[in-house]
Amino acid sequence: MGMMFFSHEELGKKDDDHKPAKPHARWSAATGTPKNRMLKRLAIAFALGVLVYLFINNLPTDVPVRDRRRPVYHPESDPSKPRAPGPMPKLSTGRKPPTPNLPPARPVQPDTAPLHAVYNGPIVFPELRSSLQAIYGTDGGSPVNKNVLYAAASLKSAALLLPMACQMAQELRNYVHFALVGGSDIDLQELRAVNGIDRSCQVIFHDARPDFAGNSATERLRQSIARALYHINVYMHPQAVIVDASDLEEDYFLVGIRKQAAASGISLIELPEQAHSKLAWVTKLDSSSLAAWDIITIDILINAQPAASGSLIHLLKSLSAADFSAGLVPHLTIELPHDVDHATTEFLKTFQWPPAHSSRPSYPRQLTLRHRIPQGRLTEEESSVRFIESFWPSSPKYSHVLVLSPQADVSSHFFHYLKYSALHYLYSKAAITQGWDSRLLSISLDLPSTHLDGSKPFRSPSGDGAAPLLWQAPNSNAALFTGQKWVELHALVSRMLEFQRTITRAPLPPFFADKLVSKRYPSWLEHALKLSRARGYWTLYPGEAAARGLVTVHSELYRAPEEYEGEAAREMPGSAELPASGRTLLESLPGDGGLLSFDEMPLLLWDGRATDLSNLDGAAAAYADEFRRAVGGCQALAPEDLVVKASMEDLFCVRDE
Repeated sequence: MGMMFFSHEELGKKDDDHKPAKPHARWSAATGTPKNRMLKRLAIAFALGVLVYLFINNLPTDVPVRDRRRPVYHPESDPSKPRAPGPMPKLSTGRKPPTPNLPPARPVQPDTAPLHAVYNGPIVFPELRSSLQAIYGTDGGSPVNKNVLYAAASLKSAALLLPMACQMAQELRNYVHFALVGGSDIDLQELRAVNGIDRSCQVIFHDARPDFAGNSATERLRQSIARALYHINVYMHPQAVIVDASDLEEDYFLVGIRKQAAASGISLIELPEQAHSKLAWVTKLDSSSLAAWDIITIDILINAQPAASGSLIHLLKSLSAADFSAGLVPHLTIELPHDVDHATTEFLKTFQWPPAHSSRPSYPRQLTLRHRIPQGRLTEEESSVRFIESFWPSSPKYSHVLVLSPQADVSSHFFHYLKYSALHYLYSKAAITQGWDSRLLSISLDLPSTHLDGSKPFRSPSGDGAAPLLWQAPNSNAALFTGQKWVELHALVSRMLEFQRTITRAPLPPFFADKLVSKRYPSWLEHALKLSRARGYWTLYPGEAAARGLVTVHSELYRAPEEYEGEAAREMPGSAELPASGRTLLESLPGDGGLLSFDEMPLLLWDGRATDLSNLDGAAAAYADEFRRAVGGCQALAPEDLVVKASMEDLFCVRDE
């Protein structure tokens, strides 16, 4: 500006120096010229000064200052793409870990963003750093720990989740965290106060909202949720994230959390409406169980019988009315006989599965109908093979099958009980440590009224019959078989049939010919009993009161298995009708709804005699030896030949010719 001003003055002087003087010019005229030029220069300088002042005072102030000491997340980047975090400190040293590598926490200036404009700048979390620094004692640096996270963007959803979070923390199985995300402007202390959360609630709170949350664009909020979960996962490694998936929660929140949970490999538990009552049992599970929430799958397998449309239709209607809000609706397979009666055919034309009321149907078509080709009555072997071939676990550790008799009716919350029990007894920390899954053949919904051979009534070993029990005898009325044990059952039946084909000219040894299971039950149950006796497996049975609230078996609808038609008793004892719906799962279980450990339950041998684990193992070893001798060729076995194998090779040997 100064140089511009002075460059004009020099140009004027040079022009005057080269012009010849006018002899007749008056002094007064000559003296007036410098004065005019000075006024002109002052006017130009004043104008330039005004322009500079206006430029400086109108610089934009709504652009935040970039702090380049730490990375700042830009909305256009994708938070779902994994990034390699810095090495986490070893918590066992007792030293405080270094500051998390989060965007810098800087004070929010009220005048740095327009109050009514939509802000879409870089995402910064002003409060998240301090709360993540405070949880280093929860072993958050380890991928496997006891951390469980509740998260919400909607204040209404937060009001539903907070009591559940406090209840879970009170169980003392997990470190429970709550993260507030999204665009609300409520203070965390105010959130606690309005929801009645006092110091007795041992939940760790995290403010994971971005700067300028109230003015942020919806897309910025969605990305901030994904980015917040990314940071939380790096420094907390929650085993599960629990959210409200009802209409109360913000759509952008669910979109963001689903995407990032999948990218981070975190179990996402989406609670439906009325979850505070229907799924209150979730608060009693530990972090290890919850980590398997959306990994396990349950199939349903029904073996229909000829001319028994009434019982099958009864069962399918009860399944349609059940509550499957605890997870994906199971795949349903119905094995139909060769002759399907008209009533069954007409009902299946309009039967919808998953049920129309299901909030999470998983897939539009989850029904498989298998119609048998051969006519005539099946043999025992044919019936067993056909039934066991109807299911195969895609992942033996996580895929399980619920076997239902057509005479059964299920309650509205039967699926909740199965998932609750499966998560606790197969995937909890106690189950993993103590090897519960290695012993558990199945989880029964039904408590039979007679022994397997039908010779006498069954009496629960507990006085009032309220306590659950472990029984070596399997069940075919309503039981969830684990995928691993189904694989073993498949191998056992396969090898049994192969063995029988090798001795067709001679009668079967009594060990194979004698039947311990009544012909009231299907033939495959005999094989399941052999597996339980040879391996020392057991089935978990509910107490009497709990069983009445889970399933009923209708004696008036009973039909003998097709392979035993005309041989079995016409009438099969059954339980009373299911109680009226309305009770929650925890209300139907004894005590406060907590599940007992296996060492707290009575243990019974297959014939109903009380035993302990040592005697059960001894009986299993003796039975396995008898099994090998009956098969033949097992007299001289090396120790490595006796190692238990899922393929059953340790039980079947080459026969001596």
